[in-house]
Amino acid sequence: MVEIKEVSTRKQRKQFVEFPLRLYKDNEWFVPPLYGDEMNVFKPNYVYYEQAEAVYYLAYRDGEVVGRISGILQRAANAKWNQKQVRFTRFDSIDDNEVASALLNAVEEWGRQKGMEEIVGPLGFSDMEREGLLIEGFDQLCTFEEQYNYPYYQQLIENCGYGKDVDWLEHQLRAPKEGFDPKYRKISELMLKKYRLSFGEARSTRQFINKYADDIFKIWDETYDQIYGTVPVTENLKKSLVAQFKLLINKKYIRVLFDESGKVVAFGLLFPNISDAVRPSGGRLTLPCLIRLLRSIRHPKVLDLGVIGVADEYKNHGLSAAMLVSLGDALQGDVEHAETNLNLEYNIPIQNAWKYFDAIQNKRRRCFIKRLVPPTTATTAAENE
Repeated sequence: MVEIKEVSTRKQRKQFVEFPLRLYKDNEWFVPPLYGDEMNVFKPNYVYYEQAEAVYYLAYRDGEVVGRISGILQRAANAKWNQKQVRFTRFDSIDDNEVASALLNAVEEWGRQKGMEEIVGPLGFSDMEREGLLIEGFDQLCTFEEQYNYPYYQQLIENCGYGKDVDWLEHQLRAPKEGFDPKYRKISELMLKKYRLSFGEARSTRQFINKYADDIFKIWDETYDQIYGTVPVTENLKKSLVAQFKLLINKKYIRVLFDESGKVVAFGLLFPNISDAVRPSGGRLTLPCLIRLLRSIRHPKVLDLGVIGVADEYKNHGLSAAMLVSLGDALQGDVEHAETNLNLEYNIPIQNAWKYFDAIQNKRRRCFIKRLVPPTTATTAAENE
């Protein structure tokens, strides 16, 4: 028999965070999030709780934890998209239909009691969290920004009545062996000259963040405003993201375009891949982990494509050509390749952009959806059985 308990004690919080570390202990493709970041979600002042509320559940069998899940009521997203959705995230389970069903049912019921009409997931508080269920690419090392899961997860979720809502694709990018097509590079140069734009540099990561963070977040909001699952970026969330960027950014892999007045009009962020740095410690920032992190950030073998943004007034002006050529130039020297992270399957412009690289689609992720039966209907149905 499976018993579901809401996380409320210190012991349960630790069990919630550590369950996937046990489940994937010997898996060579799994990459844990930072342990401290995961524990932070239980703090009352967690940055996303000004926009949302959440619940956390553990599944037990014979006193042993066999699964976990979190439910999120993202009020800002529901208001923005005119929806009544509850999200599920941090879903991990042994290969057992009873366990998966009990976990998902717990979040479904929580959502019903909140007046929600649909449940979607895996989807975090925002698109800047880990999202989507891996359904292709199980033999690929996960990036630090995304979550690995076993192949059986898909069947467990579908067995509970969930269907596809949207897919994301991920690619490996390598600079063309013969270099970028000279015509493409020429287009880039012409666009920069026509609009009198130039790439800027910063003396240090700190200077970059202090000087350009506000402009970048403004463009970020403009670029991704209508992207699936996005929510407005609050001031507190900006501060939280800046704190994370300070840990991961290497200014060598930052691209910023300026106009004549020095205003930021486009940017691209590549993050050194730290997957191998955090895996041995289970995401805990031990001294050996910190040493590995510094090494990975200073001398990365792989880069993770974080964010590319273009100001609204420069949309459809060909700036993507300049950004892509510049980002491609970063894939030189000791860098082996870049990982794109998530691109919506229907985002044709971004899919077409990768044709300028030696690109391989190596992963696919899915967000699922299910209609929720109202509480009164569910109760009546149960009584009539």
